Amino acid sequence: MSEFLGFAWELLAKVVYNVVAVVSSILNLLVFGWVEYFNIFMTYFTTFDLVGKIGAVILFAMLIAVPVLIVAILVHRYRINRRLHRDDTSNKALYREIGRLNKQVLDLMDEKNKLLALKVNAMGGTKQIPYVGASALADDHLPTVGNVVGAAAGAGAPAGEGAAATAVMSGNASLALDGAGVKDAAAAMAKATVEAKTLAEEKEIAQANRFPKLSLVDLKYRDWESPAYDDAISLEDFVDSFRAFACSQMKLYYTPEIIRRFVAGMAASKLLILEGISGTGKTSLPYSFSRYLDNPATIVSVQPSFRDRTEVLGYFNEFSKRFNETEFLRAVYEAGLRQDPSMIVLDEMNLARVEYYFAEILSVLEMPSHDEWVLDLVPTQWAADPKALHDGKLTIPDSLWFIGTANNDDSTFTITDKVYDRAIPIELNERADAFECEPHERVHVTADHLQYLFQKAKVEYVIDDELLQKMHKLDQYLQTRFKLAFGNRIIKQMYDFIPVYVACGGTELGGMDYIIARKVLKKFESMNVSFVRDEMKGLIEYIEKTFGEGGLPDSVMYLQRIQNFY
Repeated sequence: MSEFLGFAWELLAKVVYNVVAVVSSILNLLVFGWVEYFNIFMTYFTTFDLVGKIGAVILFAMLIAVPVLIVAILVHRYRINRRLHRDDTSNKALYREIGRLNKQVLDLMDEKNKLLALKVNAMGGTKQIPYVGASALADDHLPTVGNVVGAAAGAGAPAGEGAAATAVMSGNASLALDGAGVKDAAAAMAKATVEAKTLAEEKEIAQANRFPKLSLVDLKYRDWESPAYDDAISLEDFVDSFRAFACSQMKLYYTPEIIRRFVAGMAASKLLILEGISGTGKTSLPYSFSRYLDNPATIVSVQPSFRDRTEVLGYFNEFSKRFNETEFLRAVYEAGLRQDPSMIVLDEMNLARVEYYFAEILSVLEMPSHDEWVLDLVPTQWAADPKALHDGKLTIPDSLWFIGTANNDDSTFTITDKVYDRAIPIELNERADAFECEPHERVHVTADHLQYLFQKAKVEYVIDDELLQKMHKLDQYLQTRFKLAFGNRIIKQMYDFIPVYVACGGTELGGMDYIIARKVLKKFESMNVSFVRDEMKGLIEYIEKTFGEGGLPDSVMYLQRIQNFY
């Protein structure tokens, strides 16, 4: 035993000796050794040159900074611990105060529920609707309107009073209840039931449908009632009333000429392009027009990254088994469920190449039959797909117009002839002067009636044969001198545009002037104007000779601007 004690004593003594040695070394390093450090510093410092002295001072300062930094960290940690301890003490009092306030809130809710139960039970009887107090807040399943009313109905209320309660819950208008509070409670319950049912349906659609947005559109229009439409309005009144509406309701001002071109452009094409400098109302024009029709337009901001159809129509995700829907697709689908004209605005449409992301829609709109205006979304039909999708295909409605806005600067792409040929371009380079007018309300017009007005204008305002002959002469002149021609598409647009332009209050010659300038002469911008500059002067003289001096002012001004620009 003595040998073991000797062994333990020697071992523990060695451990203690080493610990003391370590502590002593640390104290010598950080505290007591500074006298020796300073003596060494002074011994060598006097022998150094200037560079050596600077280096010695820097090295000694770094040695001093180490223990100072350690002490600062320890002091900082100590202060933080003290502060946390004080905060913990004060937090306990704060938690007690919060608990007291929560108890008061529960008491108030308990009192409010008692009053509500008294109001509902005022219809008679003692076993109609059970009281649910504040203790229900701790239950796993909160009571709902349905199970509370159901429990009351099965509790055996008297026959007359039970009939009255049933009448309230079922919305039977033939039975009247006494007291405004009972009526308010019943109305609140009915509203809550409807809202809960709608939320449940929306949640079910979002979870079980690969087209959740389109299915929610179906839900929105399930019980939708169309307004009373005005089928007596004329095109000229249509233009004047929209101008008054924009002025009085939205503080936006447009000239009658711009509105005529916009409405006539709708008759000639499903795609309109609004061009001009910033701030002239390119986006606000279709937006205010759609507000005038009480069907706000969908604004789609085109991004420079748009490359193909998926940017506007979306795509089917094979991994999630859902279709990534876009606002553009939702607007196209919703337009098919409405009777009034709808608009989709492609804001800054030439930030990306239009012929890339919009190519499929441009091709579909060229189909002669509306039955062929079909977009393929998915290859097969699923049972839960939206009702307006047939075999995974969506039809572009005839009541939908696409409005593009475009700026011509270094940040945008040039819109190609392929796009311009299919569209009606409208330039907005000037702001209209403000004016005063009487307040004017919205109108409700069906798209079918608007198309009827367009067709009626084509019958009532047939283009004059003499004017057509002059147009054909100009066509032959352009073919001979510049290899330009009035294509079949432009001829068709002219026959659609000019009569509606006249019906909106314009002139026949003014409508032709606009089409020639924006649809035919615009092709000069894609030509090498320096080779035909002299010929353009002769073209201006020919136009004034054929149509009379000042007959086509817009076309002449356009040619002069191209000459000066190039």
